[in-house]
Amino acid sequence: MITLHTNAGDISIELDTQHTPKTAENFLTYAKNGFYDGTIFHRVINGFMIQGGGFDTNMKQKATSNPIQNEAKNGKTNTRGSIAMARTSDPHSATAQFFINVVDNDFLNFKNETVNGFGYCVFGQVVSGMEIVDKIKGVATATKNGHQNVPVEDVVVEKVTVQE
Repeated sequence: MITLHTNAGDISIELDTQHTPKTAENFLTYAKNGFYDGTIFHRVINGFMIQGGGFDTNMKQKATSNPIQNEAKNGKTNTRGSIAMARTSDPHSATAQFFINVVDNDFLNFKNETVNGFGYCVFGQVVSGMEIVDKIKGVATATKNGHQNVPVEDVVVEKVTVQE
């Protein structure tokens, strides 16, 4: 289990190492190396998702390891409380950024192995702290440094703990 200790409260996540071994290991490596400590939820859209894992409190993007292969073809769906990898339009571009779905987002699910159909890889589930996710999804947002939907007051992942 992995716990994101945020300034809004704790969010505990269970990774799906069986269906998404590469993605779960990638997230775990970033977590164990302290990469997420001091990052913010930089994109918050109520009725959609909360995204973090890439920027510090100054909206400076952190350097990451190489992108990983998209494991979205695993039968997992982007339902409320699931955690998935964020990426660019390239299906295989995910590095460290992740998002937690605050509603069921079926349009993000794997459909086929095309650029538009690949979907977003769900690699875990929030097992406690959904009330914290719900608190975060409701914060006021604005445009900051060219990025939209950035919380006006930082929502910080202060540290991440891993219990194996």
